Amino acid sequence: MPSTSINNKGYLALVITSFFWGTTWVASKIGISSIPALQMAAIRQLLAGIILVAYFITVKKFPLPTSRQFGWLTVMAMLMFVFANGLSTMSLNYIPAGLSALIGALFPLSLVLIERIFFKAKKMTALTLTGFFLGIAGIAIVFKENIFHNNSPHFNWGVLLSVIAMLSWSFGAIFTARNSVNMDPYYSTGWQMLISSVFLFLFSEAVQPLMPLHLIPFKVWLVIIYLVAIGSILSFMAFIYSMKKLPTAIASLYAYINPLVAMLLAPMFINEKLTANILLGSVVTLLGVFLVNYSIKKNQKKLIAEPEQ
Repeated sequence: MPSTSINNKGYLALVITSFFWGTTWVASKIGISSIPALQMAAIRQLLAGIILVAYFITVKKFPLPTSRQFGWLTVMAMLMFVFANGLSTMSLNYIPAGLSALIGALFPLSLVLIERIFFKAKKMTALTLTGFFLGIAGIAIVFKENIFHNNSPHFNWGVLLSVIAMLSWSFGAIFTARNSVNMDPYYSTGWQMLISSVFLFLFSEAVQPLMPLHLIPFKVWLVIIYLVAIGSILSFMAFIYSMKKLPTAIASLYAYINPLVAMLLAPMFINEKLTANILLGSVVTLLGVFLVNYSIKKNQKKLIAEPEQ
């Protein structure tokens, strides 16, 4: 296939990831208004996992994971889907979708800190430090504005859940880089989703009794179908494809677009506030993330990704 055609498909995959992953924050916020957040996340990952695993086993004739692969998949499922996706979904009970998406975009900053603190990575460059300063300054602007417009008594709890989710994704990325296994990434993703659904159902029941399936509103089922088809399958597959076919610097642009998509759509669909200060703080934050991301790629040539919602 001509390289131009491959690149065009890569750019299309990038557009799909950039836009639709941004919409999933808003869709999730709509869904959890009528169902426990962890239960919705569990149903979503269960359905998406069954679809992907069944496809690769029945159509592609892939073998079942080995015991070593299954152990790796379980760790990844906990980090990427139980804590990262589950807690970020839960945070939407307490904070705006746009803010949760923006905190998720801080992933590169936390990755640098974790590498520096736990793995004695090289000292941060001036470019990295500048990015950190801008990221923190931008988040401070957004936090101040959101607190002013948000009357939720559990706002701080929602922020904490989002931060833990973002850190979990960071540890998952580091774990992947240092403990990779020879397994198709799409097949691996399906198993991670399937395994994570078991833990999410258990945690959901522990936090709040599960809602009987027949009592789940039709609107929520539509949201779940959207999250499965568009968020967990189409967008995730597009994300992996774009990372394979495009230069990392281009493929990672989605990380700066997702939060903006969530913030722009939230006022239209879930009546969240979008002020000039929130938009300004978001742009400053994403500029800081870009600088940190760029400094990492410049020095290490490693992939940086954002948590999927």
